[in-house]
Amino acid sequence: MRVLRDGRGDMARRFVSPLITLFLSLLLALGAWRFFSWALWHAVWTLPPGSNTDLCRAALGHGACWAVIGEKFRFILFGFYPYAQQWRAALVILCFITLFALSLSQRFWRPSLALIWGSGLVVIAILMWGGVFGLAFVPEDQWGGLPITLLLATLGLAFAFPLAILVALARRAEGLPVIRWLAIAYVELIRGVPLISLLFMASVMLPLFLPNGWNIDKLLRAQLAFVLFAGAYLAEVVRAGLAALPRGQYEGAAALGLSYWQATRLIILPQALRHVIPMLVNTFIGFFKDTSLVLIIGIFDLMTTGRTATMEPAWQGFANEVYLLLAAIYFGFCFTMARISRRLEQRLSAPHHSIEEPA
Repeated sequence: MRVLRDGRGDMARRFVSPLITLFLSLLLALGAWRFFSWALWHAVWTLPPGSNTDLCRAALGHGACWAVIGEKFRFILFGFYPYAQQWRAALVILCFITLFALSLSQRFWRPSLALIWGSGLVVIAILMWGGVFGLAFVPEDQWGGLPITLLLATLGLAFAFPLAILVALARRAEGLPVIRWLAIAYVELIRGVPLISLLFMASVMLPLFLPNGWNIDKLLRAQLAFVLFAGAYLAEVVRAGLAALPRGQYEGAAALGLSYWQATRLIILPQALRHVIPMLVNTFIGFFKDTSLVLIIGIFDLMTTGRTATMEPAWQGFANEVYLLLAAIYFGFCFTMARISRRLEQRLSAPHHSIEEPA
């Protein structure tokens, strides 16, 4: 009887599994066709010169209106940056893409890459601010769009990562209890509050504690909040990598006569970071998307300019097209970071020599 029941169960699984596969395939095909019909077949791509949005209104509900992208893409990408100077903001985006592309190529994975990034950030600062080389000065309150998102994410991670390493090492400093408890307090405090509260404190409360006559730009205050927030989360990722190393690595470094900082720089940190590359990149990607929260303190990042573009009465009702564009941009940069992570893992997974614990 048991054999008979098992045989019937196998027959049922063989019959039900293809049906479920067919049903899900039909659902996917139907969804793909509906999206194709909306996004391409019945879409309105451009509007005749001087016309209003009646053509898009007529297609609303069964066809996309990509004309909103053509009309608003400069505001979406650059925000309130002066119209005549937006070529500079476009060059800034191109500089960031070039730097990411160089980082994706293994040929540039050498110490000179840090110099390339430093030079690129100097060029980006000159282009955004101006005031030199005949470029008109543009204050930070006129910046917006994709350059703001890239600046907040890139500079935030660049300063948060060294801070995270120091905090992670401090949390493991058993012989320095004061420093250790300060590091623990910093991590637990920052992780215990949402990023929005840090942005509010940096925007509203921080100026209250500054001496009279001192003023820190709102964008810089938001950048400081992002650095502190990302540093706390990255510190825990780095600490996990340090804790994963076997004790023999530390003992082997001591047997070689290396000092604490030499052992940390040459043996401990390289191995610890190699173990946590996926978690680091996952934190990087989440932090890149969290830059959209600067909306609440009045900074016009990419997500904010996209939302603002659809608030104009003539273009209300066409937010889906704008959000699809924003999703594609965010996906492009996040996918690039994931690709860099995979290539880095592949390179570091090559055979290497390390000091293992005795059996």
